Amino acid sequence: MPTIDIEQTRNQARALLDSRIESVTNLVKTRQRTTDLREQLADAEREDKRAYVRATKDGWSPEELKKLGLESGAAARRRKPATNRTSGDSSPSTDDGVSAVE
Repeated sequence: MPTIDIEQTRNQARALLDSRIESVTNLVKTRQRTTDLREQLADAEREDKRAYVRATKDGWSPEELKKLGLESGAAARRRKPATNRTSGDSSPSTDDGVSAVE
C-alpha cells in the first residue's frame, strides 16, 4: 500500500473547500445585490407616488395625467395581465419540478 502524503492531501482538501467557498461567496453577493435592488425599487416607487401627488396638487387631474401616459403607479401595477397557468398548477415551477416561488 502506498504512503499517503499528509501535505498533499491537505492541499487537495483546501482546493476543494476553496471551490465551495467561492460558490457560496458568489451566492451571498448575488443575494445581497437582489436585496439592494429591491430596496432601490421600493425607494423609487415611493418617490414616484410623491411626484404623482405633487402633480395632482399642482392642478393636473388624474385623467389628464393618464392621457399623457402617466397613470398613478398603483393603477398601472393593478392592470398588469396575470400569467397564464394551466389548470392544476398553483405556482410556476422549473423543469425539475421545484417551485420557482420564493
